[in-house]
Amino acid sequence: MELLERTDELATLDRLLASPGGAIALVAGEAGAGKSTVVGAFAATAGARVLWGSCDPLLTPRALGPVHDIARQVGGVLAERLSALHTATEAEGRDAVFDALLGELTNPRPGHRTVMVVEDAHWADGATLDLIAYLGRRLTRHPALLVLTLRDDEVRADHPLHAVLAGLPRPLVRRLPLPALSTDAVARLARRAGRDPDGLYQATGGNPLLVTEVLAATGPGVPPTVRDLVLARLAALSPPAREVAALVSVVPSRAEPYLLDGHPPAAVQECLDRGVLVPAGNAVAFRHELLGRAVRESLSPVHRVALHAAVLARLTPRPDVDAARLVHHAHHADDPAAVLHWAPVAAQRASRAGAHRQAADHYTVALPHAAGLPATRRAELLEAYATAAYLAGLAAQALDARQAALALREAEGDPLRIGENLRWVSRLCWWTGDSAAARTTGTRAVQVLEAAPPGRQLAMAYSNMSQLLMLADDNGRAIDWGDRARELARRLGDVETEAHALVNVGSARLQSGDVAGIIELERGHTLAVAHHLDDHAARALVNLATMSVEWHRIGRAAEALDRALRFTETRDLDGYARHLLGHRSRLRLTTGDWAGARADAERALTGTVQPGGSLVPALVALGRLHARRGEPSTEDHLDRAARWATQSRELQFVVPVAAALAERHWLAGEPERAVPELRRAHRLALDAGQPWYAGELAYWLWRVGEPLGDTDALASPYRRLIEGDWAGAAEEWHQLGCPYPRAETLACGDGPAAAEALRILDGLGAVAVARRIRAELRGRGMARVPRGPRPRTAGDPAGLTARQREVLALLAEGLSNAEIAARLSLSVRTVGHHVSAVLDKLAVPSRGQAAATARRQGLAPPT
Repeated sequence: MELLERTDELATLDRLLASPGGAIALVAGEAGAGKSTVVGAFAATAGARVLWGSCDPLLTPRALGPVHDIARQVGGVLAERLSALHTATEAEGRDAVFDALLGELTNPRPGHRTVMVVEDAHWADGATLDLIAYLGRRLTRHPALLVLTLRDDEVRADHPLHAVLAGLPRPLVRRLPLPALSTDAVARLARRAGRDPDGLYQATGGNPLLVTEVLAATGPGVPPTVRDLVLARLAALSPPAREVAALVSVVPSRAEPYLLDGHPPAAVQECLDRGVLVPAGNAVAFRHELLGRAVRESLSPVHRVALHAAVLARLTPRPDVDAARLVHHAHHADDPAAVLHWAPVAAQRASRAGAHRQAADHYTVALPHAAGLPATRRAELLEAYATAAYLAGLAAQALDARQAALALREAEGDPLRIGENLRWVSRLCWWTGDSAAARTTGTRAVQVLEAAPPGRQLAMAYSNMSQLLMLADDNGRAIDWGDRARELARRLGDVETEAHALVNVGSARLQSGDVAGIIELERGHTLAVAHHLDDHAARALVNLATMSVEWHRIGRAAEALDRALRFTETRDLDGYARHLLGHRSRLRLTTGDWAGARADAERALTGTVQPGGSLVPALVALGRLHARRGEPSTEDHLDRAARWATQSRELQFVVPVAAALAERHWLAGEPERAVPELRRAHRLALDAGQPWYAGELAYWLWRVGEPLGDTDALASPYRRLIEGDWAGAAEEWHQLGCPYPRAETLACGDGPAAAEALRILDGLGAVAVARRIRAELRGRGMARVPRGPRPRTAGDPAGLTARQREVLALLAEGLSNAEIAARLSLSVRTVGHHVSAVLDKLAVPSRGQAAATARRQGLAPPT
């Protein structure tokens, strides 16, 4: 079949390969758009070394599946390190694999550049997504081309690939959308095949795969569905050939020759000759996954189970088969014994690769079959699942599993296992928002373990108590418990607990205003990294970053947040990453990057429901943004945050919620509703000695006319404003780089200051706040209150002008700058300026992400 209407895409790939630096091409389109065909045609003529890897539609994706494919091509160091990953610790082994692959990409044979293709990236596992992010950051310095094929209709805002693509270096990325074929192209192909083109485009929508299959079908007319088309093709095969096609249909991606042992070679060849199957290296496959799915779904359930069992029997003896493939076929073959054997193996391998979500998924497949296992084995399986789920950010599921394991261990009467599970239940109660239960269970863990000989379980239970007290702002007792844990851990040589406790002690010191805590947090992080303790290493960075936000160390906070996000995202620590995004959203609100704040908060709130207080920062940030801009919202984020804050009773959640609700009530003209909660939260902040929290709450009490006592304990900008020095307070906010609190402060000043406040608020798009300030200024008797921006611009949620919205709509259609310029009668340079402004206001790195954001926010029609 001739490759029509794809010359521009092929030329772009050629240019990217010839460019002096690295590049990333995203070849995107719906199923059947010809992504693999285009990349294959490019590879055939590129004159480059091409490394191919694929992501498969398995029940749970293979961890680093594309890397395994590439390792089979290149062997050498990459294959050795990939094999060693099964026995190495997670961080150590995975980093070695990533480094080896980068070496393959950046050290090609003389005179050749290297292309790495990852097909069907929408099916990638967590570790492969981390690899894409890892390579993306390094290709800025290395001349190699990374090509990703993906179904863009499957990469929604909550898809993990979306976040990875958004984080790739914008100058390196080129998106190549593959549209449907035109009516002229479809008619041309039909005429070349000797077929009548009438109705062909309407039946296929110009999808290249469907056009190809319809034209290859025998008989008159156009089959109404892909299934009918494929079944018509199968009907022309002999029974042995149909059985070959049926077996290949249950094997994701491709079927190796050994899977076809026992089938006549002539039957395999018949499938190839009739175009039902195509060669795929030394294997065979359907031309497209859609065709294989149609055959598979036409089989009876009994036939499918038998085929999966046959494939499992041939795969099991082979030492080089990925355990994820065995789990897939064992599950579909309804073979509980095989599932229970291979799912934990696949989960452990996924965990070592950093694919914690896939590890949890493998355990999820095994657990329904565990009822007949001995109690000890069931408990071990539940504990392993709980750990993987916790690391993947599935705290509620992890808590359920730990509680089930605890019941089994209590029946056994083993105090060490009971105490260890109690300590884990305590940790997970905190993650799911029940701080009181966390402290009660943590205390019980200490009591149980102190009745047994002291061991690492007791040391960690002490450290858990230190952590809970630190989270409750009881910093003195937190340090005492942490020192007790460290002392026992040193006697036992327990490095894990020592690192955990060091993070708690450093956090408690920093939280109480002692910057020496930064040194201890860095020591804890370094110790944890050296011993591949990713959870503890991440927590050190998370606490360092979030406390920097809370204490308004603005420059340090931005750097610390980015550092912590890089660490947690590359290790698939989703719970931490979403918590950090909420804090970065909060920081960006303060520093005036409201588009970035919105993007971070929405990204944090996208995905699996995550109970507990960890999402409160994102909820508060988005709630405040909606309130300040006067935007309607389908969900009351502040009320949801308030529920979690009330349940946790911890300062880090209670104070931001109280301040946000006070602001909302003030904007609604009902400030008195906020007073009781403000007073309670203000007392907590004063008791904890946190001047910035106490200052923000005191500001709102003062704003609504409530009397305040001593202001010495408040952070300086708040204290100065309340004491009457609004100019000095505004200057402090200016020096900190915080335009919104500066505008709040200036609004309390004289006429010129209030005018400057309105200018800042209008620039931020704070429509509701500016409206309230203007009303207050008129009430103060100000004669000439500056008017606001034009309603159309002010009402746009991203602050876009009418022209910028036109440009964004055309950009979302896939038009180039030149095409947009022709459509709007503008110069290409002017369009370039508009595109840059749109990207900045939407806080996205690429045109593709801008288009996705526009569709999500209703600024452009959906695809």
